[in-house]
Amino acid sequence: MVTLSPRLGELLTKATETPDIEAALWKVLSEYLEMKSNELSHRIGEFERKWGMSFEEFSKGCKAKDLEKDAYSYEVEKDFWEWEKAITLRRHYEALRSKWM
Repeated sequence: MVTLSPRLGELLTKATETPDIEAALWKVLSEYLEMKSNELSHRIGEFERKWGMSFEEFSKGCKAKDLEKDAYSYEVEKDFWEWEKAITLRRHYEALRSKWM
C-alpha cells in the first residue's frame, strides 16, 4: 500500500477538484498520459511537415539514400532518432492508457 502525506493528498484533491485521493491520482495520471501522447503527436507532425512524408517513408528514403539531403548528415540522423523516439514513446503512452485507463 502506498501512503501519501496529507499535504500531497490535499494538493491532489484540490488540483483535480476530486474529493477522493485515489480518483484524483487516476485523473492526474490519465491526463498526464494524454498530454504526453498529444505532445508527441504534435512533434511527429512537425517532422512529417518538415520532410513531407511519414516516418516509414523517411526511413525507407534513408536506407535507399533517396532523400534530398545526405542520409548520413547530422540533421538527417538527428531527425531520424528523434522521430523514431517520438513514435516509440507515443505507442508506449497509448498502450498504458488503453491498458489502465
